[in-house]
Amino acid sequence: MPLTPPSLLSRGTHRVGDASEIKSLGHPPPKAIYTRESDSSKNEGWATRQETLNQLVQLREFAAKQGWEIITEYVDVMSGSGKRERPRFLAMMQDASQRKFDLLLFWSLDRLSREGIVKTLGYLRQFKGWNVGWRSYTQPFLDTGNAMVTDIVLSVLAAVAQQERITISERTIAGLKRARREGTRSGKPPGRPFVNVDMVKVAKRRAKGESLRSIASDLGLSAALLCKRSAEANAKQRLAT
Repeated sequence: MPLTPPSLLSRGTHRVGDASEIKSLGHPPPKAIYTRESDSSKNEGWATRQETLNQLVQLREFAAKQGWEIITEYVDVMSGSGKRERPRFLAMMQDASQRKFDLLLFWSLDRLSREGIVKTLGYLRQFKGWNVGWRSYTQPFLDTGNAMVTDIVLSVLAAVAQQERITISERTIAGLKRARREGTRSGKPPGRPFVNVDMVKVAKRRAKGESLRSIASDLGLSAALLCKRSAEANAKQRLAT
């Protein structure tokens, strides 16, 4: 069958029942391929797309050598807009949960997910819970065909994920402390410091006929901020009375 570029593939249209049903009929359980194509070809020529196609070809050849039937090839095209939607990935996860295939083949772990080790580990655990295996083409140790190695790998990834959580937590706490030191009231990121305004003096100037805009300009504040603080002060005064 002639090979077609990933962006032209018929994705997710071949459905023949779930893996356990197919196995019960005497057929080898179907497998699936997932790959993610970066849409940088618009800016960088065909190099990136050609690399993805080459990977897909090698994944197909590898599956054929194993005697695997590939039921679906899930190919995501990542746009250059910065959006991270992966509709084919979501479809693949949905099909995995329904046991449409019993093993997922991908090029490498970072081609499966670049969402950090915590989320990636979560995906692998979901596959395990659904009794769906996985195999990384370039990382043979990521192969559920070897249960002992898989358990060791998951344990290592879990330890790394835990350390990543601790690091994120420590950075968050440090950021909040620094934000408070630099004047933010609620610990929001620096750059939005809380501005103290003496509303008593503002009220006296207003009583003399000055406008909020002129007072704000004199104090180096925005008229919107001073208007907001004035409204807050009036609300507190009404509540006090």
